[in-house]
Amino acid sequence: MLPMQLKIDFLAVGLYLLAGIGFAVVPLIVSRLIVRRSRGARRDETYESGMETIGSAWIQFTVAYYIYALIFLAFDVDVLYLFPVALVYGKYGLRDLIEVMIFIGILSLAIVYAWRKGVFEWKSRTE
Repeated sequence: MLPMQLKIDFLAVGLYLLAGIGFAVVPLIVSRLIVRRSRGARRDETYESGMETIGSAWIQFTVAYYIYALIFLAFDVDVLYLFPVALVYGKYGLRDLIEVMIFIGILSLAIVYAWRKGVFEWKSRTE
């Protein structure tokens, strides 16, 4: 038999799970019930801010665009870690400064590597 506290913990987790599922499913059901459905040829067209589209919506971007975005995201998250580090450090001033400088140095090496590989150069495609 499980102890009473463990049963209460399982009940709390189960209630949170049900609440999470409810918050995900209820809006889907409500939108299905109240939204008017459209039919016709215009339904499959691309919708962009209510304006008529010009040309094809299927534009192929070069891989460099995605690599550039991933590098930005990685460095953005890494720099975000510097704020809590700056708040926590302080007891050992010089050692903390050296650790942060090593961290920034490793990030800088990654930027230099990407730069040397030509990730930041946009080559125009001629079609």
